[in-house]
This record gives sequence, structure tokens and C-alpha cells, in this order.
Amino acid sequence: MKNSILKHGSNQIIAIAAILLLFGCESTYYKTMETIGYHKRDIMVDRVEDARDAQEEAKAQFESALEKFSSVLGFHGGNLEEKYNQLKDEYDESVIKADSVRNRITAVENVAEDLFAEWQEELNQYTSSSLRRSSASKLRETKRKYAQLIGAMKRAERKIDPVLAAFHDQVLYLKHNLNAQAIASLQSELASIETDVARLIREMEASIKEANSFISSMEKG
Repeated sequence: MKNSILKHGSNQIIAIAAILLLFGCESTYYKTMETIGYHKRDIMVDRVEDARDAQEEAKAQFESALEKFSSVLGFHGGNLEEKYNQLKDEYDESVIKADSVRNRITAVENVAEDLFAEWQEELNQYTSSSLRRSSASKLRETKRKYAQLIGAMKRAERKIDPVLAAFHDQVLYLKHNLNAQAIASLQSELASIETDVARLIREMEASIKEANSFISSMEKG
């Protein structure tokens, strides 16, 4: 019974913290989460996991969109408007996934900045010089690993816009030209889109790998 009450109380605190975060009260959010033993380090790991998962979902969506675009360009008869609607749906979903990736990366950057600032400030609180040196060394190593992580995430993020732009052009062109000639015109763009998507997928896979490595290092302490 006691454990049930504690769990219920923790869930309420987490819900309150989520509301605070929604309204931009990040410092209050941190303090609220700390009341249940959830510190910036834990939050950072969670946000990196969220960013990784968002990239995995985006990767799958862009692969799906490319497959749909390729199939439409191989179209040889039937309802072109139906095909256009399918492409539009794929593009819209790709935009949603891309926005999720950007937001998750920003959330990682925010907590990383706050964590490192707090960590640096707390080094001055040590009375033991050996413990201070050890903590400072861990801070430098964590910053190094974080720099690799955020670098990979940013490289993947930069590859998103060219793909979205190409998808948008195709959808827009087809919207106003629902005929076989339009399909033939778009086919010349397919190779370029495939190249852009391949680059994006490679960067996302590299970023996901860095995220997994970073999470593992943080969990080992």
C-alpha cells in the first residue's frame, strides 16, 4: 500500500513537472524532478533517448516517403489524384517527424548546457582536491562525448531540409499537373532525391550510434 501511494505521488510530481516544462519553466521543472531523485544527468539521458528514437522514426518515415515517391514516378495509369494525395500524406508526415527531431535535439542542448554549468559550479564546493580533480576529469570527458553526440545529431539535422524541399517540390508540381507528362518531368529529379535521402539516412544512423554510445557511457557513470 505504501509503495502504491509513493508511486502515485511520483506520478503526480512528474505530471506537474511536465506542465512546468510545457510553459517554459525549466529551472522549476528541474527542482520539481529533483524532489523524486531525478537529476539533470537523468533528464539528459532521457532526452538523448528521445532524440535517438525521434531520429529512428524519421529515418523510417523518409525511407517510406522515398519508396512512395518512386512508386508514383513509375505510375502507368489510374487515378493520379489518389497518387498525389498519397504523396502529400507522406510529405506531411515527414515534416512532422522532422520537427520532432529538431525539437528533441534542442531539448538535449538545453539540458546539456544546464547540466554542465551546474557541474562546473559545484566543483568549487569540494573540500577534497582529489575528488575535485576526479569530478573535473569526468566533466571534461562527458563534454567530449557530448560534443561528438551533438555534432552527429546536427549533421543529420542539416540533411533534413534538402530532402523535405525536394519532396515538397514534387508534391507541389504534381498538385497542379495531374497528368502523365508531369510524372515524366519529375522522374529526372528522382536520382537526386535518392542521393539526398541516402545521405540523410547515413547521417541519422551515425547519430543514432553516437546516441547509444553516449547513453551507455552516462549509465556506467
